[in-house]
Amino acid sequence: MPRFYVDTPLLSDQEFSLPEEVVRHIQVLRLQAGDSITLFNGQGGEYPATLLMLGKRDARCMIGPHLPAGCESPVWLGLAQAISAGDKMEFTLQKGVEMGVSVFQPLSTERSIVRLSGERAQKRIERWQEIVVSACEQCGRNTIPEVRPILTLKEWLARPPEADARLILSPLGERKLADLACAPQKLWLMAGPEGGFSGQEEQAALASGWTPLRLGPRVLRTETAALAAVAAVQTRWGDYC
Repeated sequence: MPRFYVDTPLLSDQEFSLPEEVVRHIQVLRLQAGDSITLFNGQGGEYPATLLMLGKRDARCMIGPHLPAGCESPVWLGLAQAISAGDKMEFTLQKGVEMGVSVFQPLSTERSIVRLSGERAQKRIERWQEIVVSACEQCGRNTIPEVRPILTLKEWLARPPEADARLILSPLGERKLADLACAPQKLWLMAGPEGGFSGQEEQAALASGWTPLRLGPRVLRTETAALAAVAAVQTRWGDYC
């Protein structure tokens, strides 16, 4: 059943005018009056709905009962990802949502190819948040992960996030997930850009309490490393079987 995010309160057993962007999606899918859809607003759960009418620029539906559905991971997982070039960052965000990441923190590092600031940075954050919403629609999540404002690595390390474990992905690391003493309820991963973190950056992270994590004997690309780590966490402590 097609799923759509709407940024507004939803009430059961009421008619609802769908926002313009949802109407466009419905038209692309060639849905008709009488077809069923699912709505969610990021506040938890979802609402089945039935299309009542569909015009060129507007559509109305009847909202059904609230369903407390959810598929969030038992492990709260934050991903601090150094900004990568091209569509690599968008790929990481999209797949990260599908794999259960709870929040994304974009980082600007010494070897980051893409440099963003001011209005360009804000527009990119908005674009990344749109990708996250679209991924939630596709994968069945009813809670929208936040894409936080871009920070430099120095700014990020100066405000260490609360977590049971903070792991920086490093080909020089000796620790493995199996070495963690107990299952974390809240965990942060940090992944570098195309050229990796500089030696100075990695040392600064270690001095700030981050633990170097090695995934295996092969060096992974930036668009692979974080997602491989997320999959490993979900397999060991999350909801992958």
